[in-house]
Amino acid sequence: MTQPPSVREEILAYYAQGKEDTRLRRGVGRLEFWRTQEVLRRHLPEPPARVLDVGGGSGVHAEWLARDGYAVDLIDPVPLHVEQADRLPGVSARFGDARQLPADDDAYDVVLLLGPLYHLPERADRVCALAEARRAVRPGGLVAAATINRYAGLHDVLREERYFHPLHRARTDAYATDGRHGAGGEDALFTTAYFADPAEVPGEFTDAGLVPVGQYGLEGAAWLMGGVEEWLDDEDRREAVLAATRRIESEPTLLGISGHLVSVGRRA
Repeated sequence: MTQPPSVREEILAYYAQGKEDTRLRRGVGRLEFWRTQEVLRRHLPEPPARVLDVGGGSGVHAEWLARDGYAVDLIDPVPLHVEQADRLPGVSARFGDARQLPADDDAYDVVLLLGPLYHLPERADRVCALAEARRAVRPGGLVAAATINRYAGLHDVLREERYFHPLHRARTDAYATDGRHGAGGEDALFTTAYFADPAEVPGEFTDAGLVPVGQYGLEGAAWLMGGVEEWLDDEDRREAVLAATRRIESEPTLLGISGHLVSVGRRA
């Protein structure tokens, strides 16, 4: 049996802090969460289809999928995440790496990668993870993968006014050039990651043997606006924000404005 790929220590350490469980449940992160739900629910087969949530973290998405009636297995390389997700009703969680899934061929109706591609700076590793998803999904099955957009960090650091700090500015300019975000030092805002150009993702799907069927910018420009957290707290304004982001979600000229992108494909 081959040795499973190793996940970088700084990535494991970052997620061992336990921040991921709340990131999408409050503040502006809710916009990414709700929009991901919207996009997935349009494409998902009817429950009780089998879903493999690869790199599913603490189970933020697995939780609502199980509540919707899906049979959900979650795989993650972070011990804390596996422990958290395994406590959720209807979710079975275990350790694993996106590049070598502990899953049988053709075993699932849907495979989700809503985080693994964030932390695979090498294209070969990203294609490998997508190819593993293709192997694990049935013919005609759905594969959906999230990526962080190339200039998300630049937008975020500028919005938070950290861009005016020389160190943060230099780092931000560097990874905005080639998408490679380093772990940085103690003052780093994130860990080792890859920020993708939306235009390159369909080619990675194709090289993995998947047929691309759509790309969806999740947050539009709304996540960069000053009052968005308060808007999301208000039911009427929240629906207006969601409708606005939905309106431009697949406009090619605006895909890169969102912080995150979900690309959808199918196994031929």
